[in-house]
Amino acid sequence: MRSLALLLALTLSSTAQAEHWPAFRGPDAQGVSPAPLASSWNADSTNGPARNIRFRVPIPGLAHSSPIIWGDHIYLTSAVSQQGEAQLKVGLYGDIASANDNGTQSWVVLCLDKRTGKVLWQRTAQTAVPKTQRHTKATHANSSPVTDGKRLIAFFGSQGVYAYSLDGKPLWSKDLGTFDPGLKGYDSQWGTASSPALHDNKVILQCDQKQGSFLVALDASNGRELWRVDRSAVSHHSWSTPAIINTAGRTQVVTNGFPFIASYDLASGKELWRLKSLGDLPVPTPVFAHGLIYITNAHGGPAPLYAVKPDASGDITPAADARSSAGVAWMEPRNGAYMQTPLVLGDLLYSCSDRGILKVYDARTGKLHYTQRLGEGTTGFSSSPVAAGGKLYFASEEGEVYVLREGPQYELLAKNLLGEIAMATPAASDGVLYYRTRGHLVAIAE
Repeated sequence: MRSLALLLALTLSSTAQAEHWPAFRGPDAQGVSPAPLASSWNADSTNGPARNIRFRVPIPGLAHSSPIIWGDHIYLTSAVSQQGEAQLKVGLYGDIASANDNGTQSWVVLCLDKRTGKVLWQRTAQTAVPKTQRHTKATHANSSPVTDGKRLIAFFGSQGVYAYSLDGKPLWSKDLGTFDPGLKGYDSQWGTASSPALHDNKVILQCDQKQGSFLVALDASNGRELWRVDRSAVSHHSWSTPAIINTAGRTQVVTNGFPFIASYDLASGKELWRLKSLGDLPVPTPVFAHGLIYITNAHGGPAPLYAVKPDASGDITPAADARSSAGVAWMEPRNGAYMQTPLVLGDLLYSCSDRGILKVYDARTGKLHYTQRLGEGTTGFSSSPVAAGGKLYFASEEGEVYVLREGPQYELLAKNLLGEIAMATPAASDGVLYYRTRGHLVAIAE
């Protein structure tokens, strides 16, 4: 009886302390899980029997949004075309054209059991013809949802913001207008991808576009607008998710944009500091670790990687040919990343390019430890890495996942197959790794 009581207590304790992964890249956008994850698996049926796959369940539609987790539930968004399977073109190419995909779509939110993959509920936020087009490599549902354990927020760009209870009850919705996302000076549209951030009952949305960009804070309980900051000086669209960082006696919203990177006070929206941006199509999310804010972008020629001091103020742009300033601890002008958000694990910062070139730095000083190509250079890398148990996971667009050992020297532990295109950043919870692929959600565990 004592053994049974102990087992029950441990089970209840485990359930109560389930690892949450509440947003894009998990808690505080760090991308690091405390529980060790599997090093090897196979989810590709053409490459032998499945190995270390807990489940692989179909997900309707086409989306690059990441799964998020609260307790025993996984939350996903998707866009389901009523014209049949939507086309997706991945790889290393520079075509700026929009996809021919403007038929009626249903924007949906799904909840799954994280242990079995069973769909517990599905809600349709809106069914309509898209107000804007998407890129051939993008989708109509790129933004990941976010939760604080009380409500679930989903952002579908021009189709609006939607809030639900965690059991699927609609709470509120808000139309933020029609966005014109893409490269300024061109007619093509690429779709939105910045995910909502949620902190202190405030939903923060970075709404950058060709003209009329803004940053807005909404009351998470009812959708009421709390403040809005004009960012009309932003001349290109940004696909970066804002980071909320609480340190140095203040809570700030850090945004990766072009032609400037900027931080704002969470309570009021007042600008705190600004830094000239060199990459013209920012995607990676700012990351905070070791008392520094790491920000990178790499399109349009330059590829900077900055380490910003969180107590910075005013214009902190380094002088010409300088690699630091009053607000910048260090910078690398040519070693940033275009698509992937960097990951800090231990004392090292891992930054991987969209061509699979991994560069590993000392996070405090910027000293480069090593450079290594992942793969053969023939596939893109868009999914941001995650880490757990001293291991890092980098997925190519073709669904090859490279597992590396943490450390200042390169050590490849395994290359595993997902069996499908993989564009979304994975989630992790209680020792299980969850990858959203082209048509499935794959749960991986020893």
